[in-house]
Amino acid sequence: MDKVLVTGATGFIGKELVKKLTEEKKYEIHTLERYVTGRYKMDESGIKKHYATLTDFVTVKKIIRKLQPNYVIHTAAISPVAFSYDNYMEVNETNYLGTINLAEACHREVQNFKQFIMSGTSEEYGMTLKSDKEKLTEDSILHPNSPYAVSKVAADYYLNYMHEAYNFPSTIIRPFNTYGRSDNNHFFIERTINQMLGGKEVTLGDPSAVRDWIYVDDHVDGYIKALGNKNAIGQTIQLASGKGYTTKQTAQIIAKLTNFKGKIKWNATQRRPLDAKILIGDNRKAAKLINWKPKHSLEEGLKKTIAHWSKKR
Repeated sequence: MDKVLVTGATGFIGKELVKKLTEEKKYEIHTLERYVTGRYKMDESGIKKHYATLTDFVTVKKIIRKLQPNYVIHTAAISPVAFSYDNYMEVNETNYLGTINLAEACHREVQNFKQFIMSGTSEEYGMTLKSDKEKLTEDSILHPNSPYAVSKVAADYYLNYMHEAYNFPSTIIRPFNTYGRSDNNHFFIERTINQMLGGKEVTLGDPSAVRDWIYVDDHVDGYIKALGNKNAIGQTIQLASGKGYTTKQTAQIIAKLTNFKGKIKWNATQRRPLDAKILIGDNRKAAKLINWKPKHSLEEGLKKTIAHWSKKR
């Protein structure tokens, strides 16, 4: 049975991905995690855990050499964009140098390595789009507008170099804005849902920003369909719905679904130094190469997310 190593397995996407892979029972599942007090314990599901900081090349190399994973799905990253402006060194060391460490270890130490899947981000496009009538494709200009986005673009470039130089079997998955978090309400959709369920005044940011929303299950499905798929090798593949919604439109849908009758206060949160006004993706390449399209409409995904957070109140 082939071995799959998932990094970032305690994060939003990594956690759901490991759950899905475990249910499928097609692979021997391993995770690479940072050591945190209380986390070092056996997993009853049979998942084998390994502990290292991505920037510790010696330890990462030892783990990879001993484990000999056939596949790596690299979702580990410091991802909050706002955090990256003041913590640029930590973000770039983890997201860029950490990716180099992991990829080079797989390239140099694994005898039968089949695929390295990295989690990119639509943030890499930055302010490329000027109109909500347009869509971003995998060939669109990258215009990163935060230290986080820069770190991801740099990692992309390094993996592309490795693929061209050594035929390293890399795949870059570039998802658009994903929602459906079960335990973090600091992102736009989850924060809006929780404020509206509380029935109080809602404070949000720019009402005119346009985003392409992907439900978590569809996001995870993209990795599953790319895993072991030869069509995905050497490719960058977007996970997008192809539909753009302003944050105001999104909040209005949530208000309807939660029966919120209160006031929304816009432009009430701190703006980023730079922020992409429009992010809408094209999913035709994903459909062609890995047979992926989102199964959930925005309203369907929001209903599931609202139901989850309602139960937690």
